[in-house]
This record gives sequence, C-alpha cells and structure tokens, in this order.
Amino acid sequence: MEKNLIRFDWAMKRLLRNKANYAVLEGFLSELFREDIKIHRILDSESNKEDAEDKYNRVDLLTENTKGEFYIIEVQNQNELDYFHRMAYGTSKVLTQYIDEGNAYQELKKVFSVNIVYFDLGHGKDYVYKGTTDFWGMHKKDRLLLSEKQQFTFKKAEPSEIFPEYYLLKINQFDNVAKDTLDEWIYYFKNNEIKDEFSAKGLDKVRTILKYDKLTEKEKKEYQHHLENLRYKASIMATLIAEEEFRHYQEGKTEAKIEIVRLMLAENEPIEKISKFSGLTKEEVESIANS
Repeated sequence: MEKNLIRFDWAMKRLLRNKANYAVLEGFLSELFREDIKIHRILDSESNKEDAEDKYNRVDLLTENTKGEFYIIEVQNQNELDYFHRMAYGTSKVLTQYIDEGNAYQELKKVFSVNIVYFDLGHGKDYVYKGTTDFWGMHKKDRLLLSEKQQFTFKKAEPSEIFPEYYLLKINQFDNVAKDTLDEWIYYFKNNEIKDEFSAKGLDKVRTILKYDKLTEKEKKEYQHHLENLRYKASIMATLIAEEEFRHYQEGKTEAKIEIVRLMLAENEPIEKISKFSGLTKEEVESIANS
C-alpha cells in the first residue's frame, strides 16, 4: 500500500502543470475515456491564480490534447447547489474563448468537462456519470444522426460528438471496492492511497511524483495550509448541519409539549398541573388554551 501521497487537487494546482508530470493527468484521462490520451498543453484558467483555491475551495485545469480537443478537469470539495450550472458555464466559456473571430462554426473544438466532486450532487445511485447531447424525435422516437455529407465533412457520425460531454465522479459515493482501473483512480482520489496491486495508467507516476516527502519545505507548508483549509471548511459545514438538526429536534420537542398541553386541556386539567407536567410556563399554557 502506497501512502503518504498528496491530494490530487493540490497536485493539479502546484505540480501537474509541469510538462514533465503530464503522465499523471494522461493516465487518469486515459482510464476515464478508455483510450490513450496525450496532453499537448495546459492552458491558464481563472481558478489557477495564486490563493484562489483557498478562496473558492476548488481547483481546475484546462488542458488540450494532441487532437486539439479540450478537457476541463475540476475538483470541488464542498457542497455547491448550482454546480451543474457552473459545469454548463465552463464549457460554454471554453467554446467561445477558443474559436477565432470570423471562423466558421465547424471550427469549434470538442470540449470535455471532467468533474471530481466530494459531495452528493444530484440524486443517483452511481458514482460515475456521463452526460451527452442527443436529439430524439418527438413523434417517431428516432435518434437524429448527421447526414452523409455532414459525416464526410466533419468526420463525425452523430451530433453528440460535436456538443460538449460531461463526466461526473462522485467520490464520496464510491464504496472503496475497485472493480476496474478507473475505480483504482477513484480509490486514490478518496483515500490518498494506492494499493500494491493497482495497475491503472498513471498511478505509477502518482506513486513516484505525488509523494509528500518529495515536496520542498515551502511546498509542504503550502500543502499543510491547504489541508487545514479543507478541515476548516468541513468543520463549518458539519456545524451548520448539526445546528439545523438540533433546531428540528427542538421544534419537535416544542410540538410534543404543545400536544401534551392540548390533551390535558381537553381533560380539563388545571393550568398549574399542565405547566408542571409539560415544562411550559403558565403564560405559555394559557396562550395555547386561548388559541
């Protein structure tokens, strides 16, 4: 078992932009897409500015493969209700940003949005989801394909190959049982560990490159700050959840007391006795009686 590994999100921000370390991202993407993917370059993105990770608790990379296709790889640690909307915004931004003014629409590049989230996004039983754009007939129930001329011109068979694709990995929902090589990556994302028998592409590079002991003293301090920030965010979220649960608990206790008061009033019990039995003041009992 390989332990003492640094988190993938911090590595994306600090280490994986180095061309010498592209093999890590290439391995993960190759396992996700089930094909051999080579990264041509990594482009700048808003959240890769200094300290942005601490502010937004997320990190992303915009990469371009050797075929000119784009991958948005994003890690989100804390719950975000409108995350689906940001996924849509992210692909739209890349589509418009990387087409030269005056070019034909067919020059648009394919965009893949890869999202690694550590919270329960949406409602579903799986932990890996893929989203594509398909067109279905409202009357004939047939699937719309590209015409023969379009297939010849664009070298694509169906519209979904033109539109962005979305991949969602819900890490917290993974059961820690690695059934294939993609699961081995997800196991690493969740546990920061790699089992000895794991053989997924790129994990050998994670074992050698993304080790805490290989960081400089400055990098170790930055990494510890990142972990502390994650713990702080998690603590705040846990506190908010606990407070909400306690509020519901208190409301439930109050409702129970009110019901006791109503039952005792129906039996014509004296106010003093009802107050003592329910724990409410005489004034509160009288207010319930008058209502």
